[in-house]
Amino acid sequence: MEIKIENNNEVETIYLNKVAKAANGAILYKKGKTSILATIATDTNANIEGDFLPLTVQYIEKSYANGKFPGGYIKREGKPNEFEILTSRLIDRSLRPLFPKSYRFPIQITIMVLSVDKELDLQTLSLNAASIALLISDLPINRAVNAARIGMIDNEFILNPTLEQMNKSSIDLFISGENENIFMIEFKSKIKELNEEQMMEAVKIAQQHINSTSKIYLQNFNNHIKPNLEINFEDSNFNIDTFNLIKDKYNKTLESCFLNMAKNENATLLNNIIKDIANNENYDKIEVEIAVSKIKREFIRNKILNEEIRLDGRGLDEIREIDIETNLLPNAHGSTLFTRGQTQVLAVCTIGNDNDMQSYEMLTSKYPLKSNFIFHYNFPSFSTGEAYPIGSVSRRELGHGNLAKKALESSIRHDNRAIRIVSEVLESNGSSSMASVCGGSLSLFSAGIEPLFLVAGIAMGLIKEGDKYKILTDIMGIEDYDGDMDFKVAGNKDGITALQMDIKINDIDINIIKDSLLKAKEARLNILEKMEVAKNNIVLNDNTPITKIFQIPTNKISSIIGQGGKNIKDIIERFNINIDINKENGNVKLSGTNKENLDNAKDYILSSIFIKLDDFKIGDKYNGIIKRITDFGVFVELKDGIDGLVHNSKLIKNNIDTKQLAKNEILNVEIIAINDDKIELTII
Repeated sequence: MEIKIENNNEVETIYLNKVAKAANGAILYKKGKTSILATIATDTNANIEGDFLPLTVQYIEKSYANGKFPGGYIKREGKPNEFEILTSRLIDRSLRPLFPKSYRFPIQITIMVLSVDKELDLQTLSLNAASIALLISDLPINRAVNAARIGMIDNEFILNPTLEQMNKSSIDLFISGENENIFMIEFKSKIKELNEEQMMEAVKIAQQHINSTSKIYLQNFNNHIKPNLEINFEDSNFNIDTFNLIKDKYNKTLESCFLNMAKNENATLLNNIIKDIANNENYDKIEVEIAVSKIKREFIRNKILNEEIRLDGRGLDEIREIDIETNLLPNAHGSTLFTRGQTQVLAVCTIGNDNDMQSYEMLTSKYPLKSNFIFHYNFPSFSTGEAYPIGSVSRRELGHGNLAKKALESSIRHDNRAIRIVSEVLESNGSSSMASVCGGSLSLFSAGIEPLFLVAGIAMGLIKEGDKYKILTDIMGIEDYDGDMDFKVAGNKDGITALQMDIKINDIDINIIKDSLLKAKEARLNILEKMEVAKNNIVLNDNTPITKIFQIPTNKISSIIGQGGKNIKDIIERFNINIDINKENGNVKLSGTNKENLDNAKDYILSSIFIKLDDFKIGDKYNGIIKRITDFGVFVELKDGIDGLVHNSKLIKNNIDTKQLAKNEILNVEIIAINDDKIELTII
């Protein structure tokens, strides 16, 4: 069956009962030249034990969708790339709020891009396709989640821009939800940060579109929903008698444990208590775990909602103590140790050249692309006091690193050097990603990069029961787990550079978002003040890279490079620097750790390419002025700012030591050779 939907002057075509009929729900979604297969599968015979929702989302791009072969030696799609992983997380976070936490059956949502339109946003279309597949499936979750992307060109918001428009946009805002409810927000400033009022204006535009699209989807698919599976959403592992007994008998022990958990994210103590209760009372361990989890949730939420007391004694708007130390690693280019309460990150910045940039591929591009800014976030087990080996990068680590990168990249948008920041989480109890933003921003300054501005980040939380709610500033791990919202906001003193909001409930009023943004602003400005003090006290390391950029005529580039790269290799070795030359515009970028060497290299290059050969000939004699004394010889100015080189061999032949010479001293010289635009001299 084919269903055509016209929405916002665009047409979507959805095919039902055409493909993947063995799945619980499946559609073939088409828009423009994009074709997406979205499937939903669950196994009601496999009841998973534990207090979590066993939902897995996989977004997969097929290379044939754009007439490409997969990259690499083995020409087959394999390990997901970073974009696929981040898109999987985005879809997961948008659909997860629909499922009751007590749902214990494995759910697999698979989205395959089969054909791609280079002008359409794959993330928006893929989420919408997955949502429709879930809506028409036999799972009893008949709600229509969808997404909107907002761009901005010439200070005007654009709803669902094309990829060409997004390349010109100064912002990138992605929002998903259902009806008037917002479930997830991701934002980054590409050029221009947004203030809180502008952000709310953009959110409202997206919300209106999401609301109307939800209604359109329900109207078109309501009669095509499969008969629902008979699933009991009540938690079969929850026993009210067990709950009451544990609460009465072990209340003080548990409350003491909960207060202790405010100090870190390690649940070892709680797990030990659960084991003891199960053994003492001869209860099933999972049953005890569920009961204790509910007791913990009630305890934390009641304290905050009714007493306005947090487990660590802070006020609702209070930020934990902050400590900052810069350049504690003497051989790194830049480093910052940022500590906020029991969360600590070591952010280390390294500066490289063009060869150090990250190559990557996008399905919509036929050719590999390059990124000059890399942010890697590492979360080892010891950061939460746990003992398991460090393995491959997790989805969570990729997601947190991507958020920190979004927060910082607009502050270095005019810097074309290769820059890598690594955030090592040394201790974690609440929003290590936002601590990574703060530490990462200062590490840029610690490396002498001088970004446009400092960036700070803060994580906001929410406890809501009915119409009553409390917003929390600088949430701890336990408040994140048992709260209703994780709202990370990063920015400078003028506005927001990146934002990520995840909701665990279905009734977030837009005013809650506004209140959270305003409270986050207060916290951000507070942190920025402390970071400003630390920035002003930075002492650069001895090996901090320095960059000097200048331009030469493009027709002179070959003379700088020389035959087989001979000349450029000679310059690199002489002055101990790196050289990058843009052959299209003639930009020359010199980098090194010694300013004098960079200045000498620049002068050497310019003097080499701008020599007017017609004005000089072999045998000419000059009373030259010594301009520079180097370890390989002496540069002598002849006339009109043109230098020649008296090599060390000529000085030794004349029994002259460079220590006997001084800058601006007169030296009698004769031209003995003119080669490759260079003048060679001897002393007379």
